[in-house]
This record gives sequence, structure tokens and C-alpha cells, in this order.
Amino acid sequence: MRPEPRPALMADRHERAVPEALTPDQVPPTGSIRAGGTGIRRRTGWVRYGVLTFLSVGIAINYIDRTALSVAMPEIAKDFGLDSAATGVILSSFFWAYVVFMLPGGYLVDKIGPKFMLGLGSVIWGLSTIALGFTRGFMSLFIVRLVMGASEAPSYPGASRTVRDWFPKSERSFASGTFNVGSKVGATLAIPFVSILIGSIGWRGAFMVAGVLALLWGLGWWVAYRSPQHSKMLSDRELEHIEAGQEPETASDMKITGLLSQRTIQAMSVGFFCVNFVSYFFFTWFPTYMINTFHLSILSFGFIGTLPGIAAIIGGFVGGWVSDGMYRRGYSVTTARKVPLVVGMLGSTAIAFAAFSPSVWTAVTLLCVSNFAATGAASALWALPTDVAPSRAHVGTIGGIQNTVSNTAGIIGPIVIGFIMGFSGSFVIPLIVAGVVSLAGALTYAFWLPKIKPLEPRKPRSALV
Repeated sequence: MRPEPRPALMADRHERAVPEALTPDQVPPTGSIRAGGTGIRRRTGWVRYGVLTFLSVGIAINYIDRTALSVAMPEIAKDFGLDSAATGVILSSFFWAYVVFMLPGGYLVDKIGPKFMLGLGSVIWGLSTIALGFTRGFMSLFIVRLVMGASEAPSYPGASRTVRDWFPKSERSFASGTFNVGSKVGATLAIPFVSILIGSIGWRGAFMVAGVLALLWGLGWWVAYRSPQHSKMLSDRELEHIEAGQEPETASDMKITGLLSQRTIQAMSVGFFCVNFVSYFFFTWFPTYMINTFHLSILSFGFIGTLPGIAAIIGGFVGGWVSDGMYRRGYSVTTARKVPLVVGMLGSTAIAFAAFSPSVWTAVTLLCVSNFAATGAASALWALPTDVAPSRAHVGTIGGIQNTVSNTAGIIGPIVIGFIMGFSGSFVIPLIVAGVVSLAGALTYAFWLPKIKPLEPRKPRSALV
């Protein structure tokens, strides 16, 4: 039997009274009391970080499976006789279904919950990954990747909703950055992992092994996950810590059309498109770029190709740490989110300079800087749905809207690069375009994104007169 949900322990952390007298073991360390803060920093437990770790492992497996095709693509293209244009279509096909099902996926996360949607999605994308090992040509590859894209669509909205439920506002950027770092860990591990598997059991066997990982994680999530109020492992003190840092729950009937009309949602979505335009280069064309441009063997690439991913992992933690650290030190949530967003997108323009690199190591260094910076920005952007949602029931939907628009970059980018490669035979123009898009993202977050606060319905024009 499921345990009965525990009642909320308090509505707002600011209502907590600080004791007038403290015993020696209650004296807070330096810096633990700040204006508007929680007063006493107490040990609260670590169950929420266990949930975050499990969630991040799932996102990592998600990206191992997603990136496996990119690593195997040179071998598959050779076996199936695919040209660069056909390769670009296959690499982008995942995102066609991913984008279409993103908004419904986010909506279902809000209605059904992350337990069911993440568990079911993982099982389906695991089976789809296994099916890639049985494909026989362009069309079967295309169809299986569509199914895979649809099944992975609820992953990020579900992760964002999980963070909203399990973490107070002051810890959400780090938590969001951590599960987003899971994508970089997965994509980075996929390069040597899949390369070794291809070298030992072939690309078909590599997909089968990767798919089993997703099946195991999905079943584990389904069995183990509970909301904070239903968790038997969570102490009352940790539950209090989580609920004290939550925004007061309000009722809001704001519809999707109302959300789409908000300048905040529009800027979040366009800015995220710019982030993903850069990020998805590393998940799609990056292996082909490195192998063909610098004439690397797949095993050599298996080592060198991990470096931008390692830089991204570090960047994700740094971005989340900076954002949450600024918020805890009294900066507004707007400043705490915008600084890593704008600085990160400016730093990611380094990808354009890689186009003129004279050596493989210069190119890798610049790509490391770009991936570090873009992932640092992503730490803050995945906290935004929880910051601006008018109620808890809108977090997954807003994450779905943001992710729907942003992932059109996964459709456009690989196809555009493929066609440019077809007539230019070079990655110079695509890398320059990626740098320009990064700059556009920095300007979007700096000037288009307004003050970050919970959204309110727009008033009719007549009410403003």
C-alpha cells in the first residue's frame, strides 16, 4: 500500500521564527544567515539528491541512446550508401517527432506525473534503440528514429517537474543544471562506449546494448520513484526544507494559448533554440566533422571527442552553482538567471572560430570553450519553467513549450549542415552560422527576456485604458 501523503509542513520559509537563544550546536556557520534567507542552516538530509542522481542517470542513458546513431553514422552511411544530404535527414528525423510530441508530453507530465511518463518513455525509447540494430536502409532508420523521438519527448519536462517537486527555489538551478549535465555525460560516454562496442561487436550490436540500459532504468524508475509527500525515506526535516522553499501554491487556469502570448515564454523559447543550435552540433555532426576534417580513426576520435563533453559537464555544474549562489547571496532571481544565460551564450560563440583552426587541438580547445559556456547557460534556462510557472500544474507544460521551440534546432541544424556540406565540402560556413546564432541567443536573454517572476494572465486592452 502507498503511504498516505504527509501534510505540508509550512507555507513559506519566511514565516519561520529564528530562536532567540542558540545552543552551541545550533550556532550557524559564517554566511548561513542572510537577508530574506532561511536563518539557520540545518542538516536536512540528502534524499532529494538521491532522486536527482537517479534522474540524471536516466537523462545520461537517454543521450547515450540518442547519440549512438551519430557515432555509428559514418559506418552506417558506408554500409547503406547514404550521401551527406540523406545522412542529415536521418540525423534530424529524431527531432521531427521529438518536437511534435514535446508539448503533449509536457502536458501529460503535469496531468499524470513524472513517475509514469518517464518510466514509460524510457521503456519505449529503449526498445526503439534496440530496433535500430535491425534496420536495413534509409526508410527503416527514419521510422525507428521517429518513434524514438516521440518516446523521449516527456523526458525533460518530466525532469523539470521532478526538480520543482523535490527542490526549494534556492537549489533549483543547480538541480536543473545537474540533470542537464546528465545529457553531456551521456553524450560524452557514448563516444568511447559506442566506439568500443562498434569495434568489438559491430554497430548493430552496439544499439542493442545501449537499448537494454534504457529498459533497465525505466523499470527502476517506475518501481522506486515517489513524490516527496509519499516518500518513506524522506525525513520530516528534509520535507520541511523542500516545502519551505516552494512558492505558495496558487490556482491558475491559464491555458496554453495564454502562455504562448507571454513575452517571457517567447524569449525563453527563442533563447533556448539558440542554445540548442550549438549543443546539437555536438550530438549530430560533431563525430563526422572531427573524423573527416582531421582524418581521425574512429578509435582516435573515441578519445579526442570526449573532451568537449567533459568541458560541458564542468560547465553545467559551474552555471548552476553560479546562479544559485547569486540568488542565495541576495541577488534577484532575474539577475541570478540572466548572468549565466547571457555570459554563457557569449562564450559559446567560440564555435565560430573553430572553423579557422589550423590543427585538431586548436579546434578541440575552442569547441570545449563553446560547449562549456552553452551548457552553463542551460543550467539556468532549465530553472526558468519552475521560476515563471503560475502554478505547479504549469511547470511541465511550460517546459514542453520551451523545449518544443528549442528542438526545432535539432531539425533545422543537421539538415542545413548536410546541404551546406553537399555544395561546399567544408564545415566552415556551418560553424560560423552557429557562432552567429549564439550571439543572437545572448541578445535574446539580455534584452527580450523580461523580469523573471510567476506569470499572470494578460489583461485585455480595454482593461488597460
